[in-house]
Amino acid sequence: MTNPKVSILIANYNNAKFINECLESLIKQTYKNIEIILFDDFSKDNSIDEIEKFKNVTLLKNIKKTDIGSFNQMNAYEKAFEISSGEIILFLDSDDYFHNMKIENVVNFFNNNKDAKIVFDLPIIKDGKSFVVKKKKKKIFNNFWPYIHPQSCISIKKENLEEIFKKISIKLFPDIWMDFRICLYSKYILNEFHILNKNLTYYRKSTQNISSKFIYLNRSWWKRRMQAHEYVKYFFKKENISYTKNLDYFITKFYNKIMLIK
Repeated sequence: MTNPKVSILIANYNNAKFINECLESLIKQTYKNIEIILFDDFSKDNSIDEIEKFKNVTLLKNIKKTDIGSFNQMNAYEKAFEISSGEIILFLDSDDYFHNMKIENVVNFFNNNKDAKIVFDLPIIKDGKSFVVKKKKKKIFNNFWPYIHPQSCISIKKENLEEIFKKISIKLFPDIWMDFRICLYSKYILNEFHILNKNLTYYRKSTQNISSKFIYLNRSWWKRRMQAHEYVKYFFKKENISYTKNLDYFITKFYNKIMLIK
């Protein structure tokens, strides 16, 4: 695998103002054996005009989408994956972008860890003009899921991804996005959770992001947390993994009941 081809799959919807920075970050990569496949999910802005400025991007255009963002995102990446030819697959949401040495670091990791199937890097959170470097740290609370690395921080060997899509593409639990599903799959099915302790992905935080409505401990945050527990329960049952409700589950359920009373 010394010099493998790498496929970068991009999901875009109405991110015309960010798409240039996203694609430019791929053009500037120190590792050059790449292909770029972008799935546009029926954007209403001028995304297509911006994308078509880049000659080395394979563009797929959707003409029909659902009202559920998480399902649309999974569909976008699945469709892009179907025509990919790289040995390693990287995901990239179109409002994010890569450090120029990200792909080189990912390839080096897989070359040095022949049996590894998946690796996560750490984000640099871009909030307006400020940057916050996310550090690797242990979680304070014990629950079923690990730290959820953003979608753009996930790199997977192609030979494993088709099976992953089959397992996670459940059109249930709309607040549970693809990054959560892949992280859970990595921990419990692949039985590995490799982390490149380097900040290689710029993850954009803005009021336009769906995730912006999930403010820590607000109603939406607790509702999504309950849905995360329900997804875990469903996933464990489907994969014949032993499941017992933990303290976090009961606390989350309690707060959801309180919010329904208010």
